[in-house]
Amino acid sequence: MLKKFRHTEGLLARYARLVCDTVVPYQERAIRDEIEGVVPSYAIENFKNAAILNKTGVKPAGGDHKGCVFQDSDVAKWIEAAAYSLSVKPDAELEKRLDEVCELIGEAQEADGYLDTHFTLNRPKEKFTELVGGHELYCSGHMIEAAVALYEITGKKKLLDTVCKNADMLYRVFVTEGREGYPGHPEIELALLRLWRVTNEDRYMELAKHFIDIRGIDTDFFNKEYRRLGINIIYDNHYSQCHAPVRQQSDAVGHAVRAAYLYTAMADLAAITDDKELEDACFRLFESIEKRRMYITGGIGSSYHGEAFTADYDLPSDTAYTETCASIALIFFASKLLKLRREGRIADVMERALYNTVLAGIELDGKKFFYVNPLEVLPGISGNIPTHRHALPQRPGWYGCACCPPNTARLIGSVANYAWDEQDGILYSNLFASGELTLSNVTLEVETDYPFGDTVKYKVKKGSTKLAIHIPAFTLKNYSVSAHGELKSGYYYLEVNEGDEVTVKVEMIPRLYRSNTRVASNSGKAAVMVGPVVYCAEEKDNGDVLGFSFRSSAELKLNKETPEQIGGFYSEASDLGAVYTVTAEGQQTVMDNASDLYFTDEYRKEEKTLKLIPYFMWGNRGLNQMRVWMPVEL
Repeated sequence: MLKKFRHTEGLLARYARLVCDTVVPYQERAIRDEIEGVVPSYAIENFKNAAILNKTGVKPAGGDHKGCVFQDSDVAKWIEAAAYSLSVKPDAELEKRLDEVCELIGEAQEADGYLDTHFTLNRPKEKFTELVGGHELYCSGHMIEAAVALYEITGKKKLLDTVCKNADMLYRVFVTEGREGYPGHPEIELALLRLWRVTNEDRYMELAKHFIDIRGIDTDFFNKEYRRLGINIIYDNHYSQCHAPVRQQSDAVGHAVRAAYLYTAMADLAAITDDKELEDACFRLFESIEKRRMYITGGIGSSYHGEAFTADYDLPSDTAYTETCASIALIFFASKLLKLRREGRIADVMERALYNTVLAGIELDGKKFFYVNPLEVLPGISGNIPTHRHALPQRPGWYGCACCPPNTARLIGSVANYAWDEQDGILYSNLFASGELTLSNVTLEVETDYPFGDTVKYKVKKGSTKLAIHIPAFTLKNYSVSAHGELKSGYYYLEVNEGDEVTVKVEMIPRLYRSNTRVASNSGKAAVMVGPVVYCAEEKDNGDVLGFSFRSSAELKLNKETPEQIGGFYSEASDLGAVYTVTAEGQQTVMDNASDLYFTDEYRKEEKTLKLIPYFMWGNRGLNQMRVWMPVEL
């Protein structure tokens, strides 16, 4: 859908422009090590050194691979994001630089199709001996995704030819020659299915199916690999979702990004092959996430240890991991599930993850990024003490492990692919996004300020179609559609023809949300949402937010303000436009002597009105407290 959709106005359009104008150029400088004061990437340098080694047979002085073992994937994700940006805003100079990077990657590829600069430069005799953590297949997967995106947007095949040569080598090694093993970090499975779609080469789908089918059959595989490598520890198979065959899995476990990438491929394969057993497993895993292991922000993976799912209802706020990449992967998973069962609750999860954790992962100026997305931040504790060191209170400019920044860019750049899709002759509007969609049978224009407005207008400029509009769960008890249709499983189905104008009205009011009492850190607390957007309180607007408590019956007032009116935001945030803010009545707990650690005196209660801003905007005004969940006075 990406090439067929043109953003116009609104929040998603703003972020699409930000990716084109700021994020992609900034990240290009980052992977080229051209930004002073940020952690070096070495990503392009590694490809240059591998290319020299391939050409001359001699590794250049100082030419060892640097950075994380999976550093190649940063380049791949940047290429993919840059390709999507070209669909939004053509840029001949960027396209030229992309051609040069693709040429360099081809030069770094070995004659047999092998492509991984870490092993080419540092461990040429150890290829595929450390599938548990070597990330060769993971990097191949991201490079395949980049090549497919670039081909779909520009029609250029240089990188596509490179990854096909790599995929053919992988097929030969793992299928024809029967080498044991599967990826420690799933990703290539979903990528191979994308490659199959653009090439029609069945061996790519067969290889994806092979990796999915054998996963967890030999649950001791990675331990055997450890023993061969002389590593004397016991591998936790749950970490890489290989504790059981995938069709027998029920709970979302282990590293959250690995899990959601795997589940994405499983759902895609189930749809392609009509595999009901695999489909049922996907929905069991989705319900494990949606009902018991997902934050209100759409974040997943609650533990710093292993960046992982833990147990049902273990969702702490101040130590939440909720990696940006994990919510991006959850969106991928949800989009594939919609192809299996068109249920509004799936699109609800996709929308929640997008508007909260994903957008929070990027500074409003497009130059700083969160890897971790806590729901409570305390300066002096968050980012400092050992148990909270991962929960940074401010976004860095880059990371040594920089998987999240380019992942965020590629998701935002391709958001039209998740907002729209077609199936069985029906056009589905999964997310409300302002813009114009031009298909062979219909041209639709959408006008909306959502999620900071309650009206969405669909104008049929040409042609006709069956249209299904996702009606989010938060408004299902109070919504309206100006045209006759039928609501089914969270989608409103109707026929539209040239000249029709369909208006959808949703209920955008602030609400207090409680969580299951088994979420220990949220007991007696509530969070505010307006539509799909979660709200938080920052010290910048309120002073100390730790002593505030909502009144359960108090009025929550909805306001609409620009960043300038809210105050404290820098000028680069001005193009955000007006957003909803919320003011809430409550009480502030006051101690007579703030220096006492413990005391027998009563707290004093003072009336207070709290101001809340969208969660995705937090951390853009310097170091200060932030909180999503706050106590409720019963």
